Amino acid sequence: MRPLSALCLMMGVACAQPAWAAFPEKPVRVTVAFAPGASTDIIARMLAEPIGTALGQPMVIENKPGAGGNIATQQVKAAAPDGHTLLFHSVAVSVNPSLFRNAGYDLMKDFEPIAMAGVTPNLLFVNPSVKATTLAELIALARTTPLAYASSGNGTTTHLGAELLFRSLAGVDITHVPHQPAAASVAVIGGAVPVGSTSMPPVVPHAKSGKVRPIAVMSLQRSPVLPDVPTVAESGYPGFEASTWFAVFAPAGTPQAVLQRLNGEFNRALQTPDIVEKFAKQSLTPQPLDRAALRAYISGEVAKWGKVVRDAGIKVD
Repeated sequence: MRPLSALCLMMGVACAQPAWAAFPEKPVRVTVAFAPGASTDIIARMLAEPIGTALGQPMVIENKPGAGGNIATQQVKAAAPDGHTLLFHSVAVSVNPSLFRNAGYDLMKDFEPIAMAGVTPNLLFVNPSVKATTLAELIALARTTPLAYASSGNGTTTHLGAELLFRSLAGVDITHVPHQPAAASVAVIGGAVPVGSTSMPPVVPHAKSGKVRPIAVMSLQRSPVLPDVPTVAESGYPGFEASTWFAVFAPAGTPQAVLQRLNGEFNRALQTPDIVEKFAKQSLTPQPLDRAALRAYISGEVAKWGKVVRDAGIKVD
């Protein structure tokens, strides 16, 4: 049997190819939901070069911060579903539809998850003056002494994870004091707030230097960055997880062949020694997943954080 192209020439007709057959036909625009220098931006730029090389077209980063990431999300939702416009976002993309009265999108209907770039656990830590070295001791202290915790902002998983742990599971009332990500650890170091709940990158150097005392990591497994720190699950709350993850999405309707190509290229890049080393410096673990597993995980995150937001009665607008 002759190839399709040869048959077309013999018949003197134009045989249309599927739109995705030549993907990508032009540079791939990656819309990052946060400002330059944010963790989401740093990770997107780490991956853009190797994946652009593999695709044969550059991946162009465009930062669209604002409204907790909703501006970028809405923009990509409206883009042509051909794989040439992607969204690079954090776990916030799974929280915002519950957190905002009108986030402007339904994550599981309006987008196709492509790849999970990486995951970093959230970390619970205290000022060294706090008389608690374990999660059980911290919760016991909170039952008898008014405490406050600093997080990386209202509605983040560092906030919602702490609310889930303290209020819903442990039944203790610890006052939330939102901060900018880097400022939360500074507040705990200085003693302005005794307890902190943030993602790991800003606080790991302070934990290693003794400026703060790590209590528990909020991932299901211990972090290789702080291997001696137990998980919340190990500390009496089985199954507990509150991590900060980063993922890439395409608008709904993008051809499955394009999605599979992109998933494969991201997953290959995530397993290269160069990316593994760069991620380790950011306290990140690469997370190559096939698309079915990724979709199931993100769907679970939407449901989990939606319940936490509803139970806590949190709205930011």
